[in-house]
Order: sequence, then C-alpha cells, then structure tokens
Amino acid sequence: MIELRVLTPDDWRSWRALRLAALADAPYAFKSRLSEWQGPGDREERWRDRLSVPDACDLLALLDGEPVGMAGGTPGASPGEAWLRSLWVGAYGRGRGVADRLLDAVEEWAAAAGAHVLRLSVIPGNTHAIALYRRHGFADTGRPGDLLPDGRHEVVMAKRLDGTP
Repeated sequence: MIELRVLTPDDWRSWRALRLAALADAPYAFKSRLSEWQGPGDREERWRDRLSVPDACDLLALLDGEPVGMAGGTPGASPGEAWLRSLWVGAYGRGRGVADRLLDAVEEWAAAAGAHVLRLSVIPGNTHAIALYRRHGFADTGRPGDLLPDGRHEVVMAKRLDGTP
C-alpha cells in the first residue's frame, strides 16, 4: 500500500535520508550534487529551511510502511504557476505506482493553491522521468532551463491544470 505524508520542518531527518539516497542513487537526475549536501552542507538548519518554503508542499511516499520516494511543489514566480521539485522514487518503489501517486498529489496541491500551470525542469536524457511526465500530460515548453555544468540546459516541461491546451 502506498501512503503519502506531508512533511514539516520537524521531519527534516526523513527528508534528509531520502534526499541523500536520491542524490547517491541518481546523480544524473539532479542539478544538485551529493557532495553539496554532505560535510559542511549537512546542517539541520539547512534541511529545515528546505522544508520551510512558504506555501510549498513536500511529500514523503511510503510503500508497505517503508520510505521509498519524495516530491515537492513550490509556488512559481508568476501568479497561477507552481513548480514540481525533486521527484524521486527508490528502487523498491519503482514500477509500483509511487511516482504516479506523488505526481498526482503535487498536481492536486498546485490546483488547490490556485495554479493554472505546473512546471518542472528535468535533466536532458533522463528518459524515464521525461516519459513519466509525458504520460501525465506534461509537454516540453521549448524554453531552455538552467544551464548545467556540462553546457546543456535543463528541459522545462509544463502542464495546464485548468483544462486549457
């Protein structure tokens, strides 16, 4: 059974464990590097701050009681816009609907928060993530995302939440 929990700053240890697991498991999928969140970057206040973004939604997915995934949603810079952040599912949860549930929950949060569009950035070549997002109705916006260290740009995808194309 898949269960989703909304995280608060007091859940920083749970989020920390999943975030570090995600960065170790799939470094190709994130702009952040594991080394940035370890050593001097591994501070309680930093983890708490990440879970304290105003009006954001941070989710932990459990499968059969075991933490297996995470996703977040943050308000966008423009009114009516929200962003999907840091979606990841560990090996035990893959292929079992966990990513779909997390993505659906972030979409529901965004719509309830008044967003008309949900955007995300994905590393080019992350074919599994891109396929998941397309299956959920996201399309490439054609706008380049942030510049990556290798000179490529993130792919920005978006989905209308109000039913318009």
